[in-house]
Amino acid sequence: MFCAALALAPPALAMTVQPVVIDLQTAGRGMSQIITVENTFATPLPVELTIQELELTETGVKQTGRDPGDLLVFPPQALIQPGQTQTFRVQYVGDPALARSKHYYITVAQLPVQLPEGQSAIQILYNFQVLISVAPGGAKPKMTVDNARIVTNDAGKPVAQVTVHNDSPAHGYLSNGHLRIVEKDAAGNQVFSRTLSGAEIQQTMGFGLIGGGQTRNVTVPVVLPSAQGTVTASFGLDN
Repeated sequence: MFCAALALAPPALAMTVQPVVIDLQTAGRGMSQIITVENTFATPLPVELTIQELELTETGVKQTGRDPGDLLVFPPQALIQPGQTQTFRVQYVGDPALARSKHYYITVAQLPVQLPEGQSAIQILYNFQVLISVAPGGAKPKMTVDNARIVTNDAGKPVAQVTVHNDSPAHGYLSNGHLRIVEKDAAGNQVFSRTLSGAEIQQTMGFGLIGGGQTRNVTVPVVLPSAQGTVTASFGLDN
């Protein structure tokens, strides 16, 4: 029955959203940026953009569902015609004297289409989340690895978990640098070494947001040769 219902549904709408990570400033030209949404299918695409503040945790970010009014999006809704793009301007209007970086999700949500009376179909709706971060003026991230340990992943394989601290009020991204992992056996002999580039970090771990003043535990999805011994790690920002 489920498959038959899908077969009767109209073609699914789809969209592309760029960029997915935006850094804003508290003053000047950097206070605003454009989000571009493209309708890649042959039917009109109604979308709505909503804002919520994020809280930082030891393992990442937590959605709060609250809009503190620090960001403006214009227009908040649009109907994008087939094959066309729509630009949305995002602007920071919050406190210009931030003590540390603040973070938000802007959700680009496809709205359901009103079907003709008497017609029913399953509608597949797409949501995209854009990470918005605002840093204090003039501050730069200072990220270091405090310690590292061997843990197991969901498959029971040994991997490294690193504790990264950002000793700055401004946020940073692990994908803007390189992360080196070294494992030694019980005798102190090196058995593994690998340096992940920024592109590899982004591909395997995401952008790796580390908030201002945040300490975050990050699991590196690279399987180590052994669950025994010790692991060390170091991080450096690329110029």
